[in-house]
Amino acid sequence: MRARVPLLAAALWWGSLTALFWIVPLLFMQLPSPALAGGAAARLFSAQTWATLGCCFLILMASRPRDAERPAAWAWPVLPWVLGGLLLALLVEFAVAPRIVARENLKLWHNLGSGMLLLQWLCASITLWQLARPAPPSQEGD
Repeated sequence: MRARVPLLAAALWWGSLTALFWIVPLLFMQLPSPALAGGAAARLFSAQTWATLGCCFLILMASRPRDAERPAAWAWPVLPWVLGGLLLALLVEFAVAPRIVARENLKLWHNLGSGMLLLQWLCASITLWQLARPAPPSQEGD
């Protein structure tokens, strides 16, 4: 069970980001004003940041077993993508989102934030893909 935690965390990370691409446009179509939809979307994006942090930290913690001197073999192709996604989430939350909320050069910051979310989704996708790959056959004689 413990070995599947990174895969589950990556699936949750990818799924929650994917859901945002469906939910946010629906907010703008269904809520009575763009201001209400924007406020709701801002709260969703903030919640997504914390979900990303939780999922990425689970993957990072699982990448190095308790008594191991080195990260697990599966971790090497995954760690750059996890760290990249983590950094993007933090940048969106603490650098981009405040400027969007302040309506400071809105088009620029909105486009930058959207691009960073897309890159974060790509990081989550590659992480999930790598973790879902079957393990190579054992090289040791059984």
